[in-house]
Amino acid sequence: MTKDIILYHSSTQTVYRKTTIDKVFIREIPLKKTKNKPVEILFITSFPPRECGIATYSQDLINALNNQFSSGFNNTICALESDTEKHVYKQSPKFILNTDQRNSFTKTAISINMDDSIKLVVMQHEFGFFVNNESDFKVFFEHISKPIVFVFHTVLPKPNDDMKKKVQDMAIVASSVVVMTKNAAIILEKEYYIPTNKISVIPHGTHLVPPTDKNKLKKKFELSGKKVLSTFGLLSSSKNIETSLNALPSIVENHKNVMFLILGKTHPTVVKHEGELYREMLEEKVKELKIEKHVRFVNEYLPLPILLEYLLLTDIYLFTSKDPNQAVSGTFSYAVSCGCPVVSTRIPHAKEVLNNNNGILIDFENADQLSNAVVSLLNNKKLRNEISSNSLHKMASTSWQNAAIAHALLFKKLTSNAFQLNYRIPSLNLNHIRKMTTDIGMIQFSKMANPDFHSGYTLDDNARALIAICQQYELHQNEEDLLLIKKYLLFIHHCFQPNGKFLNYVNENEGFTPQNYFENLEDSNGRAMWALGYVISLKHLLPINLFCDAEILFQKALLHLNIIHSTRAMAFIIKGLYYQNKTENLYLIKVFANRLMQMYKHEQSEQWHWYENYLTYGNSLLPEAMLCAYLRTRNEEYKRIASESFGFLLSKIFVDGKIKVISNKGWHIKDRVSESVVGGEQPIDVAYTVMALERFYNVLKNDDYKQKAIVAFNWFLGENHLHQIVYNPCTGGCYDGIEEFNVNLNQGAESSLSYLMARLAIERIHGVKKMDLNADRYAVCLG
Repeated sequence: MTKDIILYHSSTQTVYRKTTIDKVFIREIPLKKTKNKPVEILFITSFPPRECGIATYSQDLINALNNQFSSGFNNTICALESDTEKHVYKQSPKFILNTDQRNSFTKTAISINMDDSIKLVVMQHEFGFFVNNESDFKVFFEHISKPIVFVFHTVLPKPNDDMKKKVQDMAIVASSVVVMTKNAAIILEKEYYIPTNKISVIPHGTHLVPPTDKNKLKKKFELSGKKVLSTFGLLSSSKNIETSLNALPSIVENHKNVMFLILGKTHPTVVKHEGELYREMLEEKVKELKIEKHVRFVNEYLPLPILLEYLLLTDIYLFTSKDPNQAVSGTFSYAVSCGCPVVSTRIPHAKEVLNNNNGILIDFENADQLSNAVVSLLNNKKLRNEISSNSLHKMASTSWQNAAIAHALLFKKLTSNAFQLNYRIPSLNLNHIRKMTTDIGMIQFSKMANPDFHSGYTLDDNARALIAICQQYELHQNEEDLLLIKKYLLFIHHCFQPNGKFLNYVNENEGFTPQNYFENLEDSNGRAMWALGYVISLKHLLPINLFCDAEILFQKALLHLNIIHSTRAMAFIIKGLYYQNKTENLYLIKVFANRLMQMYKHEQSEQWHWYENYLTYGNSLLPEAMLCAYLRTRNEEYKRIASESFGFLLSKIFVDGKIKVISNKGWHIKDRVSESVVGGEQPIDVAYTVMALERFYNVLKNDDYKQKAIVAFNWFLGENHLHQIVYNPCTGGCYDGIEEFNVNLNQGAESSLSYLMARLAIERIHGVKKMDLNADRYAVCLG
C-alpha cells in the first residue's frame, strides 16, 4: 500500500505528489511571496521543557545566537515530540514534529518547503529520536528543499553497513555536517567516507563564569569544610556512577571530609521504562558501602545558575561513562569550563581535552584507578590549581559566544550570504573595573580575571581609568562612579612630584618603584594631562572639589611640559589642552601641534603619510590630536594633516572589511615591504581607533567613519581573525589581546579600560536612546 507525500520545492515553485520513490507527479502552483521577511534558521531539535541533553544544548546555542547578534536572521524551532513526550513551551515552536506519527513528517516537510523565509534547516541529530520511524525520517530529510545542516551528537566508530548507510544518506543531502570534536570528524572522514570539506568542527559550547570564592559557595550549600567530588546529568545506567561509589570508601580512608554530590534526576525516558530502579540501586550501594555520610543525592533537574554554582564549588569532577564511543558530553564540557579538575573515563571527548596536564584519564569501570587519581589530586592542591587554570585556558575558545559566532559564520556561508552579521552591543558591566580597583587605585595586571595585587599600580592605568569613568558618568551619571573618579584623581595627585613631573610606577604599598628612574615617562605624563583635562571639561557635571583639584594640578604640570618631545606624549597633551579649553593655553596647543606637523612634513612622501618612519602602537591618537588642535585653533593645515594621515592609517589597518591593527610583533616600516604578521593585536589600539573614528565622524560628518567605528568595535565581539570574543561579558573585563592561535585570557587594566572607552564611544555614536542595550542575557554570570 502506497501513501502520498506532498512536498513543495521553493526554487522551482512546484508541488510534488510522491506515491513511490521512483515516480514523481508535478503540478505547478502560484507562489505568494512576502517581501522583506527576515531570514530564518529553523532548528529541528528537542527543546525545553523536554529534559534531555540535546534540548539543553539547543536552547543554549539559540540563546547565544540571539545574544551575540541583534538582527540579520531569526532562529526558530521545530520541536521534536512523540506520543508519550509532549510539552507546553514558554514560546510556541514554529512547528512540532511528532516522531511517532508518519503524517507528521509529511506535514512538517511541506510546511518547511512552503515557508520562503526559512533559508536553512539545522537538524540536531541523535539516532534515538527517530528509532520508531527511520524510513519516514529518511524520506523527510531527503525531500526538504532547503539547505540542511546535520549536527551529529553521536558518531560511532567501526560502523556496521547499516549504520554507515544511515549516516551517508544524511551526509549526501546535507550542505554541511557539524561535529563537536576533531576525533568525530576523523571518524566521519576515514570510516564513513564523508568528504572533509563537508565537515565542520564546532566544539560543544560552554558557559563563561566569573572567579568565585569556593568557600562562600560551600557555605551556601552546607558543604563548609568538605572536599567536594561531584558528577551531574540525567541519571541512567550509562553514567556508571557505581564506579565512583565503589571507589569512595578508599578515598574516605585518606580524606575523611569528602562529600560526593550526585546532581540530577533520572532521565525521563528511563523513568518511563524502568522507573527509579537505577537510582534505587545506587542508594542501596551507598548503604552497603556504609558511605551515607559522604554521598548526597540532589534529585533535581537543576536550573543552570545553580548547576554552575555546584560545579564552581567542586574540588574534583568525576565522569564515568560506560560508553567508550561516546563522542561528546555536555556535562564533561561544563565541568572543565568551570575549572574543575576532572577524573574521566577514556571517551574520545575526554582524550581530546584532558591532555597537557588538564586532568586524569582512567579505564572504564576501574574503581581502583579512580580512587588513586582522586586521592592524588586531593593530596596536591598546587596540582589541582594548575589543572584548573589549564582547563580554563583550554576551554575559553569553546564559550557559547564563540560557538554562536562559528555557527553564524557557517549559516551565512550556506545561505550564500543572505544576511549580515550584526553584533549586539553588550550592556555595560563595570564589575571587573571595580574588582580591579582598591582604595589606592586600579591594579595594573590580572591573572585571568583575578587582580594581581603584587603587580602594583601605574599612572598610565589610573589616568585611563579616570577618563573612562568620567565618560561613563557623563553618559549615565551614576553616583557610584564619583567614588571611582575620586580614587583615580587622588592617585594622579599622589604621582605628582615637587619638580612638576609625574612618576608612573607605584607598588602595592603606595611606594614608588625604581622603575620610575630608568624609563622615559613622557607618555605617562602626557596621559595624566589628558585625564586631568577631561575632568576639567566636566565642570558642569562633577562636584566642584574634583574640578578644582584637577584644575590646580593641571596648571602646575603645565609649567614643565614644554620640554616634552615624545610623539604620543605631545598628542596626549594636545587632547588634555583641548578638553581644558582655556584661551591662555592655546599657544601650547600650537607648540605641540606644530612639532607634530613638522615631523609629518619631514617624513611625508608619495607613499608615506605619517609622522614617523614607522607605524607602531596607539597610532590613531596622532591624527585625532591634530584634529583636536584644529578644533581649538581653526588652523586648516592641522585639519588637512589630520585627515590625510588618518586616511593613510585606515588604509593600512582595515583589510577586507575588518580591522587588523598594527601587530606588536612587526611594526610597519617606511619604504619597506611589511610582512603579514598574524597576532599581536591589542585592545588599546582598537580602542584608540574607535575613539578617533568617532571624533572624525563628529567633525567631518562622513558616514564612512561611523561605519568603520562599528566594524572596529566588533573586533572585541568576535570580528577578528580568530572569530573569538575579546571582551568577556560575564566579568566585564577585556582579554589582553589576540595572538595567532589564541586569545590572551588575562584581563588587565589597560585592556579592560580600552574596551570600556571604545564601548562608550559606540554608545555616543549611536545615541543613547537608539542603542540596543538589552543584552542582559549575554552570559550566565553568578553573584
